[in-house]
Amino acid sequence: MSAGPRDVSVIFSTYRQPEWLRKTLCGFAFQNHRDFEVVIADDGSGDKTAEVIRSARTTTGLRIEHVWQKDQGFRKCRILNKAIRKARGGYLIFTDGDCIPHPEFISRHLELAEPKRFLSGGLLRLPLGLSEHIQPDDIASGRCFSASWLRRHGMPFTYKLLKLSAGLGLGAALDRVSPTTAGWNGHNASGWKDDILRANGFDERMGYGGEDRELGERLENAGIRGKRIRHRVTCLHLDHPRGYVNAEARAANLAIRRSTRRKRRTRTRYGIAQL
Repeated sequence: MSAGPRDVSVIFSTYRQPEWLRKTLCGFAFQNHRDFEVVIADDGSGDKTAEVIRSARTTTGLRIEHVWQKDQGFRKCRILNKAIRKARGGYLIFTDGDCIPHPEFISRHLELAEPKRFLSGGLLRLPLGLSEHIQPDDIASGRCFSASWLRRHGMPFTYKLLKLSAGLGLGAALDRVSPTTAGWNGHNASGWKDDILRANGFDERMGYGGEDRELGERLENAGIRGKRIRHRVTCLHLDHPRGYVNAEARAANLAIRRSTRRKRRTRTRYGIAQL
């Protein structure tokens, strides 16, 4: 790995979910790799979110940049591009503000990073009741990453619980045989900032639904191949309503992705450079 420990930025988006954001930041406060910055891409949240961030700066010791834009509908791609520009790190790790990272989330991304590759990690989706039940003490102690603890507190049985206990050895074997595409996952992905800048970041025409994947498709077209790490690096996804989901945006996104694949596009005209 050629990324130095001071060369890492964690970027994630948030939108009017201050309690989920508090839990995400708590997860980053208890990473076993400590030397990184957090860049929060805020798509128009209000005072409650700002207060969570101010409090976290004081209580966690995290270095946090808060990048904000007005709420004008779902503009996740635009605020992520602004966060990429703001990030100081040469290596960028992406997740979402509704995901609690495993304590080894950052260290494993860095251990598995390679030139000319981006990493495609996994997640475990929690039901709403369990999402609400998890508290900072559960995150700090790491017990919320125990499959048995989750099962005792309402997690239905799923083979995906194996992501929490596979480790690097078994996890690598499972990743090799997994049929899942190593695409860019917005909840858990990482790559070199220079590669992402050459692709011009996220396509700001895109609404919700596959907008993260399209960046990965452009990187693949440029020879930056995805590396599947979904059984070795995971996070807990907190459930919530999605009022921004609509069929029209999904259809438009699919059309852009088809064009990207057909034309072997490596760079979008509608990304960072237009900011």
